[in-house]
Amino acid sequence: MKAAVWYGARDVRVTEREVTPPGPDEVLLAVAYCGICGSDLHEYADGPHSVPVSRAHPASGARAPLVLGHEFCGTVTAVGPAVRGLAAGDRVAVEPHYRCGTCPRCRAGEYNICRHFGFAGLMGHGGLAEYATVPSYMAHRLPDGVPLEQAALFEPASVALHALRRGGDADSVAVVGLGPVGLLTVLLAARRGTRRIVAADVNPARLGLAARLGATEVVDARDAGEGDAGLRVRAACGGEGADVAFEVVGSQAALNTCLAATRRGGRTVLVGLGRRVSFDSSALVDNEHAIVASVGYRDTYPELIRLVGSEGLDLRPVVTSVIALVDVVREGFSSLLDGGGDQIKILVSPSAPVSAEHTRTAPASVEHTRAAPAHAGREGDSR
Repeated sequence: MKAAVWYGARDVRVTEREVTPPGPDEVLLAVAYCGICGSDLHEYADGPHSVPVSRAHPASGARAPLVLGHEFCGTVTAVGPAVRGLAAGDRVAVEPHYRCGTCPRCRAGEYNICRHFGFAGLMGHGGLAEYATVPSYMAHRLPDGVPLEQAALFEPASVALHALRRGGDADSVAVVGLGPVGLLTVLLAARRGTRRIVAADVNPARLGLAARLGATEVVDARDAGEGDAGLRVRAACGGEGADVAFEVVGSQAALNTCLAATRRGGRTVLVGLGRRVSFDSSALVDNEHAIVASVGYRDTYPELIRLVGSEGLDLRPVVTSVIALVDVVREGFSSLLDGGGDQIKILVSPSAPVSAEHTRTAPASVEHTRAAPAHAGREGDSR
């Protein structure tokens, strides 16, 4: 099979690999779609960040070189002898969280913060491939009313849904950073019936999409000076500020915006992947302002399956391209890093047509793609 394999920073190769047969409690699936996540871009641009290199991850038993991709779905082709409730031919969405099932957090049902925390496609082999083998607990069978293209978006939608749960009940929310997760946070907040949703970004096209997805106000932060963006969001919330602000970038500037935009007694939820940030602890105490973190998700896939399958939720507006697996570096990673913001969510499909440029330039046999360096950093990319 063909698979996109991470060997190092700027070195992702679409190459031939053996299909791994399922173990006793595993399933093998033919991948239909796999999304490219900001985490994948970070690993490509200047990793490793999460990819295990020197030793295998304790949950997956894998280390680099490693097949990327954790936002995927497909059709089961084989199951291990201990698997129950799944069979060849079932369409499934993959919830790529590894879990041990025995640590204190797993026993409490909080498997997203398992002591062996990790994701298939980052800490173990993932779905940027023609086939993927995963533990059966990761596979959620899909009813007929859920298209596979939607199922590929359950992973980033789960990040948004878990963040909203971490934020708690809110009459007004601010979403700072309109990458795929930020946009899906807007969509799901609107679905919840949140009365006021203020979306902030520097990209006019994404602001327009946020409005179509349910934002009641948008704030264009392109010309905002230091602290101005937060004041604009606060003003859009009637001057009092938002009950909850979601930081979905991973930068100091976005955190500053959230803290300035949130009312006294409000909450900021950290979703973006940043490095070090700072804040005025006196102001935090004086305003009784809470900062909480949100990582991954738990128990979100059943709700998303119900919302899409039975209630008509459509996650697909965030998808801007569907590309072939062999084009994943040129049309995927490089496009997202260098595309000037035109792309939002790119889905990779092994069955998608190969680009004409790739057909002209690539060898007919095994692909070995090493793209030219592009400017990117872990901090400050909207999720």
